[in-house]
Amino acid sequence: MAATKTPEPTPAQCSVCKGTGEVSRTVLVGRKRRAVGQQTGLCLNCLGSGEAPTDQP
Repeated sequence: MAATKTPEPTPAQCSVCKGTGEVSRTVLVGRKRRAVGQQTGLCLNCLGSGEAPTDQP
């Protein structure tokens, strides 16, 4: 009998970056910390993968 292969479940998206792997941060300059714009950076929750982190080792 032929073995049927079960499809792997798709991983859930990261809730912080919405699956993109990047987050926007406000850029502050000067002594009064004036906001001048935004810069994208790596999502620290999923480390840029876009997948929700799991508790499994």
